[in-house]
Amino acid sequence: MTDRAVGIPFAKEGIPFIGAAVGVTLLAGWLGWVIVAIGSALLTLFVAWFFRNPSRVVPQGLRLVLASGDGKVIAIEEEFEPRFIKDRSIRVSIFLNVFDVHINRVPCEGVIEQVQYQPGSFLVASKPDATLRNEQNALMIKTAQGPKVLCVQVAGLIARRIVCWVSSGDRAVLGERFGLIRFGSRMDTFLPLGTAIKVAVGDRVKGGESILGELP
Repeated sequence: MTDRAVGIPFAKEGIPFIGAAVGVTLLAGWLGWVIVAIGSALLTLFVAWFFRNPSRVVPQGLRLVLASGDGKVIAIEEEFEPRFIKDRSIRVSIFLNVFDVHINRVPCEGVIEQVQYQPGSFLVASKPDATLRNEQNALMIKTAQGPKVLCVQVAGLIARRIVCWVSSGDRAVLGERFGLIRFGSRMDTFLPLGTAIKVAVGDRVKGGESILGELP
C-alpha cells in the first residue's frame, strides 16, 4: 500500500468541485455580478477547506490503534459485531461534521483482509441505527499482533459518496490515508475485547494522530 496523497494539499476527488466553484466565481466577476461572485468565492473557500489534506505526525507502535478520522467521539460501546468479526468487540464511533478533515486513515498495522462496500440509507450519521443501515464501506484488518480490527466508513445525511483507495491484500500501514467521505460522515472502529481504550466520549480526535487504544 502506498500513501498516494502525500504532498497534495487537497484530495484529488475535490479538485473538480474546487475548479467548478472557481470558474463560477471568475465568470460572475467578469459579468459584474458582485453578489454572486462574493457568494461563489465563499463557496470556493468552503469546498477547498472541506477537501484539505493536512500532514500528520503518526505515533509508532505495533499495538497502537489510531483514530481513522477527525471528529468527535460519540460512542464507545461493547457489542456483538454480526457481519465481519462475528463476536463481541468494542465499537468506537467518531462523528465528522462538515468542517472536519474528511481524509480517512488506516488505524493499525497489519494486512487488509477484506474490503466490502454496502449500499444503504443516509440517516444522520450520529444516530445509532446508522451503524448497520447507512451506506458504508468496511475494511477488515488483521493486525501485526494477530487480532482483527474492523474500520467502517459510514455515509451520513449529507455525505453521498464514499471513496476507498485500498484493496484486499494490501498492507495496512499505520496512519496512512486510505480514502474519504464527501460532506459529513462517521467512522466506526471495532476493537478486540481487552483493548486499552485511550479516549472518552466527547473527546476531539485527529485521524492518523490521536490514539484510540492499545491492543491486548
